[in-house]
Amino acid sequence: MGHDGRMDALSIARGGLAAAERRFETAASRIAQAPGDETIDLGREMVEMVQAKHHFSANLKVIRFADEMWKSLLEIQVR
Repeated sequence: MGHDGRMDALSIARGGLAAAERRFETAASRIAQAPGDETIDLGREMVEMVQAKHHFSANLKVIRFADEMWKSLLEIQVR
């Protein structure tokens, strides 16, 4: 971590949110194109979307946790 661990965690989590969003959108696009394409594995694409949703949620929890820790630190410093 750098000087500000919160900023490192936030930037990593933001990257994770963006990556999960791209994974979800890619899988959704492949499903949307599926009616004309028999080579699409719908089960695999659904699993990909569910995994992307979980990765998104996990990264969001990191952001919330980092925010809560930062607020707690600020409250301690104010005392």
